[in-house]
Order: sequence, then structure tokens, then C-alpha cells
Amino acid sequence: MDAAQGTSGPPGRWQAGPAAPYEMDGTGLQEDMVAADPFVQFSRWLADAAAAGLPQPNAMVLATVSGTGQPRARTVLLKQYDPAGFVFYTNRTSRKGRDLAGQPRACLLFPWHAMHRQVLIEGVVSPLTTEESEPYFRSRAHGSQLGAWASRQSSVIASRAELDERYADLQRRWPDGEQVPMPDFWGGYLLAPESIEFWQGRPDRLHDRLEYLPSGDGWAVQRLAP
Repeated sequence: MDAAQGTSGPPGRWQAGPAAPYEMDGTGLQEDMVAADPFVQFSRWLADAAAAGLPQPNAMVLATVSGTGQPRARTVLLKQYDPAGFVFYTNRTSRKGRDLAGQPRACLLFPWHAMHRQVLIEGVVSPLTTEESEPYFRSRAHGSQLGAWASRQSSVIASRAELDERYADLQRRWPDGEQVPMPDFWGGYLLAPESIEFWQGRPDRLHDRLEYLPSGDGWAVQRLAP
């Protein structure tokens, strides 16, 4: 195995390779370093991740719970955020869509490993209306709009060929330059945060964790043990 990916060890055990290029420093994350508003602090860290050249810094892990209590996670893309919360889009009949219909709570994780940073967000999720979802759908590339129709996400399909044939049929139905209607089974979701945690890696596993919780008209910050 390549040293950059780690070195081989006994079965079932991961042996880390050399330290990541983005070295941890001794400054860490102190209470007097963060903004009073977690959305301002998030903007700073998202900008840092983009400036560092991380691929798709807006990629986030979305964790939901099924009707049987099974936790499930997958990576989605953050498309917008403001003081109301964090927005992503998906097929409403997918596993995550069904999970959120039954249990409208979720967790988001931004894993900026190369910078030894994470942001963890927990809260209540609500679907956006058709009127709220359509502007983003219209901004998507033509192929992505067709893809939303072609894939009944999370359903079982017989083969890749079946998916490709469905997509080709849609290309003939709505060729380039023709407006594609937004599917009624597709749309956005807003996660309204009840807690936002900023995690900064420190040497010896003594990491910094600052958690924002709603307090009155603002937010309170508390430190969590690593």
C-alpha cells in the first residue's frame, strides 16, 4: 500500500501513514477566536476549505434514521445556507426522503479532514415548497435536470442499461434548449439547526470542540471534551 494511504498491518487494523500535509498547529480553536454567530463562523471555515483547494468543500454527510430505527448516511451537497438553516436537494422518494418524511430530524457533517476540521450540525428538517425548489432546479445543467427524472433514486433497477435507456428517452422528449419541468417527486430540504459544533484537530487527540446552542435571541458557546 502507498505510504500516503497508510501502511499494511494485521488484518482488521489500520496503521496510519505519514501526517497529513496540512499540519496541526498549537493555536487550536479558542472561544475568543470564534464569531458570536455560528453562521458567520461557518462562512469563515467554508471559505478556508475552498481556499485550501479541498475538492467540493460544500460536500456534507447527511445522517437520517429509518422507520425501523436504522441509522443511514450518505454524502450530499450543501446548496445554500442562511440564518434559517442549511439547504440540500434530492428525490423525495429516495431512502433519505422517506426517512425524513417519517422522522424529520437529521445530522450534517462537513469532514474537512485535510484541514483537521469538522462541522457537525443537528436539527429539524422540513421540505421546501415547489416555488422554493424550482429556482435551483432551473439553475442545474440540462443533463442534471434529465437525471432527476431518469433516476427513481434508491429503487431497484435491473441494469445500468435500463437507466441509460430511460435517460435517452428523456433526451428525446426534452432535447437541449427545451425546458425540463421539475419532477413533483424532487425538491429541497431545510435543516434548521438546534446545535452547531466546530471541531478543530489538536496534537495528542486533545482536540477543540466548540458547540453553539440557541440562547434567547442569539447563541451560547460551550466547550466539549474531546
